[in-house]
Amino acid sequence: MHWTHELTQSYVRAMPPADTRASATTRADASDQSSTTVDSAATAADPEAGKLRPGGPGYRRMSFALFASGISTFALLYSTQALLPAISDDLGVTPDQASWTVSAATFGLALAVLPLSACSERFGRRTMMTVSLSVAAVIAMLVPFAPSIGALIALRGVQGVALAGVPASAMAFLAEEVRAKALVAAVGLFVAGNSIGGMSGRIVTGWVAQAWGWRAALAAVGAMAVLCAVVFRLMVPKARHFVPKAVGPKALGRTILGHLSDPLLCRLYAIGALFMTVFGAVYTVIGYRLVGAPFSLPQGIAGSVFLVYLVGTVSSAAAGRLVGRLGRRGALYLAVGTTATGLLLSLADVLILVVLGLVLITAGFFAGHAVASSAVSRTAKTARAQASALYQSAYYIGSSVGGALGAAAFHAGGWAATVALGLLAMVAAASVTLYATRKAVAERRVLQMQKAA
Repeated sequence: MHWTHELTQSYVRAMPPADTRASATTRADASDQSSTTVDSAATAADPEAGKLRPGGPGYRRMSFALFASGISTFALLYSTQALLPAISDDLGVTPDQASWTVSAATFGLALAVLPLSACSERFGRRTMMTVSLSVAAVIAMLVPFAPSIGALIALRGVQGVALAGVPASAMAFLAEEVRAKALVAAVGLFVAGNSIGGMSGRIVTGWVAQAWGWRAALAAVGAMAVLCAVVFRLMVPKARHFVPKAVGPKALGRTILGHLSDPLLCRLYAIGALFMTVFGAVYTVIGYRLVGAPFSLPQGIAGSVFLVYLVGTVSSAAAGRLVGRLGRRGALYLAVGTTATGLLLSLADVLILVVLGLVLITAGFFAGHAVASSAVSRTAKTARAQASALYQSAYYIGSSVGGALGAAAFHAGGWAATVALGLLAMVAAASVTLYATRKAVAERRVLQMQKAA
């Protein structure tokens, strides 16, 4: 470094001071103009040149931050699901009453996701997600102290409202900041974070509840949520393509009606809701099935069955490759068939077959969800936050309905009744997809006839 310093000083002494400043200024201006010209040319040639891409700067941080937010969201949203048998025993309530500690949270999220998506248009996706995760984590530290089932359900409902800022903003954030070709993979990573959160939350609560009770288990999940909120805030990159705009009630209403008038978006919303109906029903009731006869598993072992969520991590991350090989509708057919097969397998009174059934249900659900949610982001050309929010609203209404109806069916007719509900939902999802396939084939024939004429 010494020789470099001497060479620089010799160059400076050889030049008059005024000329040096003038030359430096001229060179800087020329460099700035050249850089601006190059950037403008690159943007004109490729409108997505400044967006995040795999291997590019910021993509890994973005992926890690959204992964952490997904973990926190699903861990909190379903934190009571694995604890329902313990809550029923401790508070003296039936399965369908206890199931509302889950359904209240998902229903609160479904109601709040649209208004909070409008707020994200004004204040930014990054800000909305940060506030949402922080508030939900604070509420999570209060939930363990709920004195009754009514208070617990109320707190869980408020927590669901707080969590709504994440799904209301995450998909729009990805659609704005990530290149279109990498969008399915990026959404898959976020959904994978959801699966890890759902798995870890249930496993942690199961083992902690077995040792110290369900209240301590909820406190443990709250501590995990605080950590995830901190990680998200430290890692998430600044938004480079967000343009703030105010969204009033009338404008929001027009936007919602516009999205709901799009047949493709409506089909995607219906598919998301139907998949989540199955998932909500199965995972709300499975704890009761495993701790009861003929399995009679301890709480910790029953909670560990949620390790099958790892399959959801793989299937959601692979959704982009599935779409590339089979097309969107082909991937959805595969997801429906996988989920239905899992439901039928779970009817057996053999633990290994029940676990295998859960593996297939989880793989099919997460693949279908990743395909449908990424299709919403790509289909909506304007107001993507509201388009994604409508999907999330339908999705979590499906969870609320599935959890409540699944628990009621189990209370009335056992596990077979819950499986029947899930199969009915998958038949409906297949019917929606089949309608879309036939419509696409008919449109293709019309275009071919027009070209031939």
